[in-house]
Amino acid sequence: MAQSPHQEPLFGRLLGTLAARYTRLVLATSTVTYDPPDARVRAEALHPYILAMWHGQFFLMPTLHIGAFPVSAMVARHKDASAVRVLLRSFDINVVRGAGAGHRRRDRGGASALRTSMRLLEEGSTLAMTADVPPGPARRAGAGIVTLAKFSGRPIVPFAVATSRFFALDTWSRMTINLPFSKMVYVIGEPIWVPADATDEQLEERRRTVEDAMNDVTARAYRTVGGNIARATPRGPAPRPTEPAAVGLLLKMYQGGTSLVRFAAPLLLSIRSRQGKEDPTRRGERYGGASLPRPAGPLVWFHAASVGETNAVLPVIERLLTERPDLNVLLTTGTLTSAALAKRRLPPRACHQFVVLDVPKYVRAFLDHWKPDLAVFAESEIWPNLIVEASRAGVPLALVNARMSARSAKRWARFGSVARPLFSRFDMILAQSEPVGRLITTLGARHVEVLGNLKIDAPPPLVDAAALENLTRALGGRPVFVAASTHDPEEGSVAKAHEIVAKRIPNVCTIIAPRHPDRGKVIADMLAARGLKVRRRSLGELPDAVTDIYVADTIGELGTLYALTKVAFVGGSLIARGGQNPIEAIGHGAAVLTGPHWTNFREFYTALIRHKGVREVASPEELAQAVDVLLTDDRALDDMRKGASSAIASLAGALDRTVAALLGLLPAETGVRRAS
Repeated sequence: MAQSPHQEPLFGRLLGTLAARYTRLVLATSTVTYDPPDARVRAEALHPYILAMWHGQFFLMPTLHIGAFPVSAMVARHKDASAVRVLLRSFDINVVRGAGAGHRRRDRGGASALRTSMRLLEEGSTLAMTADVPPGPARRAGAGIVTLAKFSGRPIVPFAVATSRFFALDTWSRMTINLPFSKMVYVIGEPIWVPADATDEQLEERRRTVEDAMNDVTARAYRTVGGNIARATPRGPAPRPTEPAAVGLLLKMYQGGTSLVRFAAPLLLSIRSRQGKEDPTRRGERYGGASLPRPAGPLVWFHAASVGETNAVLPVIERLLTERPDLNVLLTTGTLTSAALAKRRLPPRACHQFVVLDVPKYVRAFLDHWKPDLAVFAESEIWPNLIVEASRAGVPLALVNARMSARSAKRWARFGSVARPLFSRFDMILAQSEPVGRLITTLGARHVEVLGNLKIDAPPPLVDAAALENLTRALGGRPVFVAASTHDPEEGSVAKAHEIVAKRIPNVCTIIAPRHPDRGKVIADMLAARGLKVRRRSLGELPDAVTDIYVADTIGELGTLYALTKVAFVGGSLIARGGQNPIEAIGHGAAVLTGPHWTNFREFYTALIRHKGVREVASPEELAQAVDVLLTDDRALDDMRKGASSAIASLAGALDRTVAALLGLLPAETGVRRAS
C-alpha cells in the first residue's frame, strides 16, 4: 500500500526531504493559533474523518496532527508528485499512490481509489484529500469527496492553514509557499455528514455545502493572519472566444491536400467495395451526389460515424420529429452496418445517406443539394471540410454527446491552429461529462454545456424474436453466460473461466460474441484446441446439448444474445482497450461483469460501481467465480440488477436536455403540419 521512499526518483527524494525540513522551519519560527481555539480537540473527537483542503493550500497540512493518530493521503502516481509523497511520509502520513489527478489518463483513481479510501477509513485512518483536483477548475469541490463520505459514513472536515507571509506560484491552483517567521493559523470548519441514502440531488447539495465551507475556512484563515487572500486565489477562466477563429495555414493545407484526394477516390472506393465495406449502388453519395430529393421545409442533418453513434442519436431524431411536425431529418453515416440500422430504425420523415468524403468539392455539392437548417455531429466526428464548409454556408453547427479523451485532446492541442478554427465553429457543443467539457473548452470551443451521455437514454439493442426463439429452443433451458465485444486474447480468458464454471454447473453454455466477427474461425480453432466443443453462428449452426462454447461471429445480434442470458461479461476490459458500453446489456436485464480497463465509459462504470450494479474482475478465476454466483444465487443477481437500475436512473436525462438545446438552434416552426 504505502510506497517506500527509496523507490521514488532521486530528484523527488531530495526535493521532498528539503521541503519537509523547510516545513518544520516554518512551523518552528511561526506564531501558531487555532480557529476555533479547541480545533485540534474537536477534530480528534471525529477521527477517523475526511480532512478536506483546497489543492493550492496543502503545504502545511502535514503539521496539523503530528503523531496524534493515523493519517493517510492519496497522491497521484506520476513522477511530478514524488516530492509531495516524500514530504508527507516525513510527517508519518501513510501515502497511497493512485488518485488525485483529475482527467489525466495516467493518474485516474476511479473506483479503485474510492475502495482504497473507504478501506483506510474503516481501518481507523483519517484521510486527507484535496477537494478540487488537477487540472481544475480550482476551488470547486468535486463529487468524489461527498461520494466517499456517503459510502464510508465518515464526516468531511473543512480545513485551511495560512501564514501572514507567503508567495504563490502561478499554477492552476495558485500553489502557496508559506514563509517562516509568520503569523500562522489552522482553521477547522464544522463537520459535514452525508446520509448513506443520499440521492443524487442531495449529493450535489452537499457538494456545494463542502465548497462553501472550504471557501469560508480559507477566507477566515487569511483574515486571521492579515494575509492578502487575493494573492493566493486562482485566476478565473480566460474569456471564451465570441467569434470562430480564422482558418490558418495548416487547415488550408489540409483543404488543399484533400482536394487532390478526389483523383484517387474512385480507386479507394472500389477497393473498399471489394472488401465489402461499401455499397457500390450508392457510391454517388460519397461524391456528394444525392440519391433522394430534399424534402420541403426545415431539415436537420445528423452525422454519426457508425452503429454506436447512430444508436445514440436515433432517440434524439425521434423526439425532434415529434416536437416539430414541420421538420425532416437527414442522417449520414459511414458504414454498411450503420446504414442497415438506419433502414430498420429511422422513423417517417427521416432518411439516410452515406456521408460524403471529406473533400471540399464533394462537401459543397452535398450542402448545395440538402441545404440543412442545422447540422448535428455526434460524439467525436470532427471532419474539417464538413465543418468549415457548413459554417461558410451559414449552417448552425452542434456537436452532441461529445466525447474526448485526454490523449486525443493532447493531440489536438499540438495543432491548435487546426483545432481552434474547427471547435470554435460549433454554435453549441453538448458534452457527456465535465472533464470532456473542460478539454473541449481548452481547444477553443465557444459554447460548451455538460448534459450527460445520450447512450444512457438510448433503447437497448433490438431483439430478433425469431432468432431468440430458435436459440432458446436449441439451448433447451441450459444456463447461459454471454461474453460480448471481446478482443484478442480475452477469448482465452473466457474459455478458462468456462472450464472452471463447468465443474460447478456442468450444463452451462458460454456464448462469445467477438467485437470483430471476422475473427470467428480463429477463435473457434483456439477453443477446439483446448478440447472444447464449439459451434459458429456465421456458419448457420445452432448450439446443441453438448456445445461448450457458441461463437456468435455475426453482426447486429447483441440485443438477441443479451436477451438470452442473466450474466454478461462486456469485453475490451480485461486488456487495456478501454472497455465497451455496459448499458446495452443492462437494458436487457443482464448483470454486467467487466475487467479493470473501462476508461472509454468511465462515467457509466463509476456510477455502476457506486451503486453496486456491476462487478469488476481481473482474471479468469475471478470471472468464473462471478459467473458461478450470479447464475446460481438469485438474490445476488437481483441485487446487481437493482443497483444497475439505480445507477442508470442517476445518469438519465441527457435526451430531454439535448432535444431542448437543439430546438433552440432551429428556425421558428413554419406551421406546416404533416400526419405522423
